[in-house]
Amino acid sequence: MSDFNTLELQTDPRGFATLWLSREEKNNAFNAEMIRELILALDKVSSDASLRFLLVRGRGKHFSAGADLAWMQQSAELDYQTNVDDARELAELMYNLAKLKIPTLAVVQGAAFGGALGLISCCDMAIGADDAQFCLSEVRIGLAPAVISPFVVQAIGERAARRYALTAERFGGQRAREIGLLSEHYPAAELEQRVEQWIDNLLLNSPAAMRVSKDLLREVGNGALTPALRRYTENAIARIRVSPEGQEGLRAFLQKRPPSWQAAITPKEPR
Repeated sequence: MSDFNTLELQTDPRGFATLWLSREEKNNAFNAEMIRELILALDKVSSDASLRFLLVRGRGKHFSAGADLAWMQQSAELDYQTNVDDARELAELMYNLAKLKIPTLAVVQGAAFGGALGLISCCDMAIGADDAQFCLSEVRIGLAPAVISPFVVQAIGERAARRYALTAERFGGQRAREIGLLSEHYPAAELEQRVEQWIDNLLLNSPAAMRVSKDLLREVGNGALTPALRRYTENAIARIRVSPEGQEGLRAFLQKRPPSWQAAITPKEPR
């Protein structure tokens, strides 16, 4: 789609994109440039109506080691207001990823520390290797996981977030699955094969229905059982039933045939 210095954004002809963190020599650590480029990349993804879902991955051995040490040193020398501006950029990245209209899947290998754990928490789903290592490491260096905390708590619950934010313990893929950070964990040697299985499964689904479902679950998850929420859910199912993809899906089901969005596409090299 476009060239970046710290990222790669690849589109697959089957109808999805992969956003690669690509500072392999720095273990994909975040710096100001990467954060800005992630915001721009998500804008591109958001504006591409052909995309069904997004994968978020890290090049090389690690998903991301968290914050870049040189960037952290620079931040320590900034005044309060400049630090606020810095935090706003990180917050914009996290909120934009969390609110992206299409489904998002993080794929984790190696280390996922600090802000990287926030990035994973912002995704709808995440899978990882058994030997992946996760850590909310901020308190070890006198900081707090402030900007990422709403998303981490949403992903793993307040109790687990308290434990790992206050102890800075490392935990692996199995524990990440137990607390809800990962949807599934697999042996490292099987991870790529499992990624393809997740892709194949997502490609079976109606793109419009996935977007509607994502909006619906966000609304339901954040609200009490109010009359307004009831009306929202009633209107949501009515709209999707009469939509073109809703009508096509129902016809295909009754006619015992694949719906139009499952049409076979010959795989091509990502661009």
